[in-house]
Parts: sequence; structure tokens; C-alpha cells
Amino acid sequence: MYIANEKRYEKMTYNRCGNSGLKLPAVSLGLWHNFGDTGVYANMEEMCFTAFDNGITHFDLANNYGPKAGSAESNFGKLMKEHFMPYRDEMIISTKAGYDMWPGPYGDLGSRKYLIASLDQSLKRMGLDYVDIFYHHRMDPDTPLEETMGALEQIVRSGKALYVGLSNYDGATLKKASAILEELKVPFIINQNRYNILDRTIEKNGLKSAASELKKGIICFSPLAQGMLTDRYFNGIPEDSRIRTDGRFLNEDRLSETNMENIRKLNDIAVNRGQTLAEMALAWILHDGIITSVLIGASRTSQILDNIKAAENIRFSQDELDEIDRLSLNGIIAR
Repeated sequence: MYIANEKRYEKMTYNRCGNSGLKLPAVSLGLWHNFGDTGVYANMEEMCFTAFDNGITHFDLANNYGPKAGSAESNFGKLMKEHFMPYRDEMIISTKAGYDMWPGPYGDLGSRKYLIASLDQSLKRMGLDYVDIFYHHRMDPDTPLEETMGALEQIVRSGKALYVGLSNYDGATLKKASAILEELKVPFIINQNRYNILDRTIEKNGLKSAASELKKGIICFSPLAQGMLTDRYFNGIPEDSRIRTDGRFLNEDRLSETNMENIRKLNDIAVNRGQTLAEMALAWILHDGIITSVLIGASRTSQILDNIKAAENIRFSQDELDEIDRLSLNGIIAR
């Protein structure tokens, strides 16, 4: 039986999620990769033990995380049953629905039917009575926003989620959704979006500024640009890398010599700061106080420990910020 480190909360910074009462760790653990059927369960255990022992209280999932879809939630449910249920009230567990999950017209997007049915399935897989945060995973242009937000209201009223979030929304749609949720008195507190030094989409589509204006939190996934913002590819492409084993999210074209030259220069800035490139990339996301938490993925415990170090130094000089912008906006293809 797992027994948590008594000093775990001394090792982490916790940030308030917008103007809500909920605090999230500066670094959260995402189960998008390495927790599905292709993962090794003993490694999942060790990664979750390491995360929680170091103050990471937030574990983020979605209905379709795997492979196969649903398997990450099932494996996490096993971890909860075997190890973490005594600590349930100290944990923030989130899941989502919005992408294709089961065949037919009711297993995708943003209908009331899909969202409520999906959460029921997620809770069953995880062996939980409720999740702390439930997200609509992506915008659905074919379903009235009022219906999707009404489903989130029903989910909270039923006690199956304490808070709700929106994922992969843009600024304009966020504002419309927030107005509906405010009228319904639904505790909408957070947005989850891709964001990193190389991918500034939420700056361009108004999401970051809208969330700040509305005093909603933001948690960012893919903070290391699928490994581009690490030293993993400085000397070529390792055979065990994600490019070689799973090309869905990062392909070789993005590692052009021009891109790699700029990334090496970013690494020089990190070295001068006394950080690794990965640590600096995570710290950069947190530096302006708008982002609540950085959502990391991991394949081994050492990566979690390394990433936690990023929160120790999130201060940047203006010269550093200007040079990071110059390099990262100079033709690097992030996606």
C-alpha cells in the first residue's frame, strides 16, 4: 500500500485558479500519453507516486485517452482503488468529453446526450463518484452553445463535477460560453489549451487575454512542444522517440536545420539562466502570472522531477523575453 510523503506540499507552488477558491499546483500531471493499454502499469504507479510525493495534486484525463480510448481512465481507476483512495480529498481529478469516443451519432462533440453519458462512463472507469473538474473538450459549431453549457450545468447540479472547464476554445467563444455559464450560476473556472514558446495560438485567437479579463484560469498542455523544447533531438532522432514510435503528434519535418538552430539558441538562453531548455520552457509559460498550471506528460519519474524544478525560477529579464520571442517567432513550425 502506497504511503504518501508527509512533506509533499512543501515542494510545490499552488496558484489560485482565476478568481475561484480552487488552487492548482504550478505543475500538473497529464495522462494523455503512457497511461493507456500500451503503457506499463508499474511505471504508471511510480510516476503517480513521484508526482503526488512532490506536491502534484492534479491529475488530468479525458474519456478518449489511451490507446485504446478509455484505457487511461481505467488504469487510473485501478491506481485510485489500490493506492490513492485514502487521499481522494487531497486530489484534483479532471476529465473531458468532446472528441470521438464511441460509434454512432451520440459519441462525439457537444450534445447534452453525449456529455452526460460520457461522464457517467468516465466515473465508472475511474471508480469515482465525482470529478473535480469536467471539461467540454472542444468547440462544436453544430450544437447550440446554450445546450452544451446547459449540460455542464446539469452535471454540476447532479454532483458529478465540482467545477467545469472549457478546452480548445478561442477567445470569442469563451466569452459567449462564460456569459451563459455565469447566468446559469455554474462554477466555470478554467480553460485548457495548447501553449508553449513555439505555439502562441492562444495569444493570437484572444483566449489568453479573454481568460485574464474574465478572471478564469488557464492550464496549458504540450508545454514542451512534443519534445521540441528539450535536448532530446539535438543529436538526431532517437529510435525510441515519439517521432519513431508514434508520428501522430510530432513528425520529422518539424526538426529542420533552421528550426533546430533556433531551438539550440533558446537552449543557450536556458543555460545562461542555470536551467535546462525544458525547465525554461515551462518557466516561461508561468512567468506572467496569467497561466495557472503547466500540464506535463511523462514516460518516466525522472522527467517529472526535472519538470518540477521549472517552478523554482520563473523570473525573466525583458532582454531574455525579447530574445525568446525573436527566436521562437522566426519561422519555427510548432505544430
